[in-house]
Amino acid sequence: MTTIDRTLRFGVNYVPSSKWWYCWVDWDAASIADDLHAIASLGMDHLRVMCLWPIFQPNAGYVSHTALDRLQQLLDLADSARLDVEVTVLNGWLSGFAFHPAWRGDRNIFTDPHMIDAEEFLLRTIARRVAGHPRFLGFDLGNELSVLQSYGNRIPSLAEGDAWHRRMMDLCEELAPGKLHVNGVDHQQWFMDTGFSRECLATAGPITSLHTYIEFTGARSLYRPMEHGCLHLAEYCIELAKAYSPDPARPIWLQEFGASSQWMPAEVIPDFAEQTIRNAASCAGLWGFTWWCSHDLNTGFTGFNPLEYDLGLLDQHNRLKPIGRRISQLASEFRSNPPPVADRPVALVQPDDIFSRPQPGKPAGWQFAGPYMDMIAQGIRPAVVLASRAADNAHLASRGIRELRLLQ
Repeated sequence: MTTIDRTLRFGVNYVPSSKWWYCWVDWDAASIADDLHAIASLGMDHLRVMCLWPIFQPNAGYVSHTALDRLQQLLDLADSARLDVEVTVLNGWLSGFAFHPAWRGDRNIFTDPHMIDAEEFLLRTIARRVAGHPRFLGFDLGNELSVLQSYGNRIPSLAEGDAWHRRMMDLCEELAPGKLHVNGVDHQQWFMDTGFSRECLATAGPITSLHTYIEFTGARSLYRPMEHGCLHLAEYCIELAKAYSPDPARPIWLQEFGASSQWMPAEVIPDFAEQTIRNAASCAGLWGFTWWCSHDLNTGFTGFNPLEYDLGLLDQHNRLKPIGRRISQLASEFRSNPPPVADRPVALVQPDDIFSRPQPGKPAGWQFAGPYMDMIAQGIRPAVVLASRAADNAHLASRGIRELRLLQ
């Protein structure tokens, strides 16, 4: 273990306790202020918030002034609670719902010039309002845009997806230089070849973001929740992402992770979360943790997937749940006693084309994740190295790697 000075951020994906993100049209500043102060009382330091696309941009050439006013007020309320805010913009997928602006028609949001112009217009308009705010952390292009690639869109080629990603990252940097801009994709790009390349996600923009759910990645279909294949999933995803960056110091953000009582008994969730966090904290370059989500979903809203209702650290009345208490304790502990980084002298070599060779009978991506977890079970905390970099001694040395293991 290597002891270094490090600050790990703790935050939440904010879900308003009273009105979900319908709050943009049914604004209740007092309720939101109560939520944010409850979040801050847990020792959290940042939020990720969701600008529902059809509400913010009801016409390709028009952005709602009311929605912008409310976004600015939310940042002001966050400032009073001392919380930084990541603003997620092109949201057409959230809490299991897919929705697009009506004006989109059948245009592809990643390749159609009219759509790209409208997206840039929205980003520029929001930036004029909030980019200078002291609590503005950065832009997230959209929540799990990788899901939208399969909802009413032709999935772009990797070249098309990467071109869109780089263009939007460059725009975000132009609009708000030096901020924490990301493309908050889900796990799919890290477990298969689709939409955006791993190389692009690990190089464009200032930070790599990850969503690491044991359910959607397939981990829970292979391991029980308290087994190593689930408890080390976030750690694996971090090490996988590091393999695709030429910069060993590039930060990585565990932007979404969480647990539902649909996946494990409720009383197990705090232990699952703690072990997941401790394992991920052993990775070098980690920026921080952002739990999904802040509050349980209001049960008055029907039609959501059942797993969406109990993911919060707080219930819908701002009462602290056991999972909230545990993560609050970890945030306090890590501030006073930052965890050490694990040395990873052994690396598992990943064939560059392995994700184009699915393994029958296993979820996508586990043809490599499985052997990694086997090494974890053997007591080894491996790094990951691409086969194309396995002979690059300078790259290996920069990461402290002295031994390579090949897939059997």
